[in-house]
Amino acid sequence: MSKFSWRWLSRRKSKSPDAGARSYERFEDGDRRQLLQALSAIAAGSALAAIPQSSDAKDSSDLPPPKRVLTGRDEAGKSVFKSFDVTSKVVEIDASPGLTFYELYMTEGVPRLTGQEADPMLKGTKAFPGPGGTMFRLISYPPKRPEGWKPPPGVTMESGLRELSEKVPGMGDHFERDAPGMHTSDTIDYGVVVRGEMTLELDDGAKVHLRQGDCIVQNGTRHRWRNPLSEPCLMAFISIGGKRG
Repeated sequence: MSKFSWRWLSRRKSKSPDAGARSYERFEDGDRRQLLQALSAIAAGSALAAIPQSSDAKDSSDLPPPKRVLTGRDEAGKSVFKSFDVTSKVVEIDASPGLTFYELYMTEGVPRLTGQEADPMLKGTKAFPGPGGTMFRLISYPPKRPEGWKPPPGVTMESGLRELSEKVPGMGDHFERDAPGMHTSDTIDYGVVVRGEMTLELDDGAKVHLRQGDCIVQNGTRHRWRNPLSEPCLMAFISIGGKRG
């Protein structure tokens, strides 16, 4: 806190309410601005301190697995926690070390909401939902590869996409062979940057840089993601299946 702010607060405590009010009315505009700036700095410092920092995380393995809370109803119709544990379906892509899918939940059609449905992720996962279906997942993207980085021995683009399709059924089929990373799906995707930063690129090369807390709505458009930092980026996605117009 500035010396001025401290002196002003001290005077406010020592004087009567009326005297304090008269004293405040006599402050010049510059004094008022100085006080507001001091208080703003204190508030900003507290807010920044509350934001988790991820600069020490250099690989997705350094990040704790997300906890998924699944609710439902018991036999009496009372709401209960059916699951309160680490994500049941975690998919790591060996061809791209650090690329990890946390498959959280999916639905097809209109959910019945009985509260007694089985956990759909116990049956496995899929790339994207059909029309009217939903998919909720987190994806941890590996850090930007250093100059000269090479994929694991024996890994090619085809083998990598094949592994992706095997572990997240059909996912590799959405990616283009002649434009690495570019892909399209018949979904609306709501995306949020949970940790780190990400660059989103569209058809004509237009790009947008996204930081922690930034959101995107992907309307079935062709795109690719690139992590610009030397630390992982964690993003949350909710995909809603649609029909191509």
